[in-house]
Amino acid sequence: MRADPPSLQMFGIKTPLIRPGDDIAKIIIESLEKQGMQFQDDDILIIAESPLATSENRLVCLEDVKPSEKALELARNYQLDPQEMELILQECDEVFGGVPGAALTITDGTLSPNAGIDSSNAPEGYVVLLPEDPRGSAERIRKDIEEQCRCHIGVIVGDSRTQPLRLGCVGIALGTSGIVPVEDVRGKRDLFGKELKITRKAVADNLVSAAQLLMGEAGESIPAVLVRGAPVQMIRGSMEMPLFSPDECMYYSNIRKA
Repeated sequence: MRADPPSLQMFGIKTPLIRPGDDIAKIIIESLEKQGMQFQDDDILIIAESPLATSENRLVCLEDVKPSEKALELARNYQLDPQEMELILQECDEVFGGVPGAALTITDGTLSPNAGIDSSNAPEGYVVLLPEDPRGSAERIRKDIEEQCRCHIGVIVGDSRTQPLRLGCVGIALGTSGIVPVEDVRGKRDLFGKELKITRKAVADNLVSAAQLLMGEAGESIPAVLVRGAPVQMIRGSMEMPLFSPDECMYYSNIRKA
């Protein structure tokens, strides 16, 4: 008799406004309890990068930033605030193009408009940088919640990105702990018995995309989502996000050749 597939459930966690220095694990646990829920073994917590970075004091006042000559030039090219452009240069690995309102960068090994710097959901005159160490943040939050709730969970720090030639944002995992973020299914067989040669499942990215339907992008005050019943591989500890090198990436390598 065939077993029923796992039932995936997702619950938005509404919290108070996250401020610099807040204990985000404590806030999430208390907010979840107010909704009549608590963490269970194999749950996955997805946290948006902006509130997490805010709690980690990654807010920057633009008035305190002095733009360089390069920042002034690029700000004119891409119609950006010069102070924000200076922060983009400081945070990214490379700027290699852009459109009005956004510079296209490589940041921490991934394509990212404006080095992931976010002016939405930040106080007037401020921007939020990406968390400095997303995997380390996920690990710390996982351990805090596990210690307080006596269960084993996974944590994903998520962000939203656009995809080449697609309108709208999808989710991307910046760092994870407690789960395998990308599952290698090479060697398995498809419906017709053919062996899969290159397929890997972007498990963490897909969960972040689904969670963003609950989080939203504006003033929803839902910075985190609890995922229950996800078909993921749970682990102890954390793994680096597997990434292509720029030369291996089909999009980036061909753009650079053009």
